[in-house]
Amino acid sequence: MRKLNRPTDERIAVLRSLATNLLWYGKIETTLEKAKELRSYVEKIITKAINTYEDVVKVNKTVVDAKGVKSQKEVVNDGPKKLAARRDMMSKLYDIQEVRAEKESKADFIKRTEDIKHPLIEKIFNIYAPKYAKRKEDNGIGGGYTRIIKMGTRNGDNAEMAIIELV
Repeated sequence: MRKLNRPTDERIAVLRSLATNLLWYGKIETTLEKAKELRSYVEKIITKAINTYEDVVKVNKTVVDAKGVKSQKEVVNDGPKKLAARRDMMSKLYDIQEVRAEKESKADFIKRTEDIKHPLIEKIFNIYAPKYAKRKEDNGIGGGYTRIIKMGTRNGDNAEMAIIELV
């Protein structure tokens, strides 16, 4: 593990921040050393999501509405493996809140995001995990979810810069 010239708590905070932004935006620009360290960190998170995203349990719950009428509602909950993976990801990533789209009304935004408590975790389980699981089945390729592209040196401190992106 690279030290990145930082104490442990700062190094972990930098990795969490970079990983959060990479998984949210799909592509970030950083120094080459940070990108190399980030690759391992992010790929472990994605692999955990791929291995557990299908672990769900369907439960019937009784719901009482405002008039006192009881009705049955089927709810899909996380299974034990997916729940453990979700909690692990929440400890390794920062929580990013969904942003209202341009020209989207407040009511539409609330309706779209009312059931989502942790948008980044949901994005990992609902978008990235199925995509990379399908790729793993089709090509037999596990891992290699990120790509690092060198960009040259930065003006000022001559640090080697790179773009890291999800493939």
